[in-house]
Amino acid sequence: MIRWRRGEVVRIRREWPGAVELDVTTEDGEARALAYPALVGRPEPGDVVLLNTTALAMGLGTGGYAMVVAVPDRLPQDPQGPGHLVKARYTPLQATVLGADEQGSPFHEVLRDADSVDGMPVIVADLHSALPAILCGLYGPNPPGPGKTAEEPGEERARPVRVAYVMLDGGALPAWFSMSCARLRETGWLCGVVTAGQSFGGDVEVVTPHTGLLAARHVLEADVAIVTQGPGNLGGGTRWGFSGVSAGEAVNAAAVLGGRPVAALRVSEGDLRERHIGVSHHSLTAYGRVALAPAQIAVPVLPGDFGRRVAEQSRPLAARHELVEVPVDGLYEALLGSPVRLSTMGRGLDEDLAYFLASAAAGRHAASLLS
Repeated sequence: MIRWRRGEVVRIRREWPGAVELDVTTEDGEARALAYPALVGRPEPGDVVLLNTTALAMGLGTGGYAMVVAVPDRLPQDPQGPGHLVKARYTPLQATVLGADEQGSPFHEVLRDADSVDGMPVIVADLHSALPAILCGLYGPNPPGPGKTAEEPGEERARPVRVAYVMLDGGALPAWFSMSCARLRETGWLCGVVTAGQSFGGDVEVVTPHTGLLAARHVLEADVAIVTQGPGNLGGGTRWGFSGVSAGEAVNAAAVLGGRPVAALRVSEGDLRERHIGVSHHSLTAYGRVALAPAQIAVPVLPGDFGRRVAEQSRPLAARHELVEVPVDGLYEALLGSPVRLSTMGRGLDEDLAYFLASAAAGRHAASLLS
């Protein structure tokens, strides 16, 4: 189940909030490794490290690192401060965090009886790679500047729209893995990250997607929430065997809390797998079967035969949801302004433009709900 290796840190390649990327040597040769300092301490060149090389050996794209499990000769200090919420429970790396919804949290009183997100638009998507594209469509030609939303909850707002990201636990569990999250937070495109379920490492930790949405609204004071799984996607090529079914469950959570669910379609013209060409079967299952509450589904108005295919494939979703046609004019230019690299399954903006336009269309529609 786990491929263990002992390695030595050769150099630090780069780092971003919550994560350090390393070059290490093992008996198999040199490899890239990733460490989360909050869990294992900060490795330095020359340190001996224990590694989990399973994802590396399997050739996984998103998670293809050797993961640092411990720096055995230099263990980190014991954690200090409050926090009794355990995540990655009963694994060797279970960690305690301060949950916003636990007793002892400064936000417990706020969330204890909270039962509504007050009509907040909640944009739901399958893949983590949709997050920056949704934001491009939401902000359009007037994105926030660096740091403009980094003020603490309760301080005067520096701009009209605050957007929080609620990360589900279907992909990567540590939010620190996402360079996109770190950069979007830094540039002010996100006012905060909420990690729900077994995921952890966000600005706010919560137990469920429901309290994640409530925390986005009442702790981070968001005007809009975006919900996706973390980086990565688990799929077995079957109708039900994929982690993106959580998108349908997120629609239900948003609706039961009095939000306005907006569903982003997973659309592709560049994926070579037939089940993902046009509207992915992931969207058709998650929204058509799992989501029991109605949502507004943003259907991008794409040109030509491919656009007609997307419209036709979307039509069965109208049995439960409201299909909203969203023009995509100007969205390519908005996507070019993304502060992070746009990539899905290794394909960039021009290699799978339809995917990013469909995500941006959901952001554009959500923006229209705020006016």
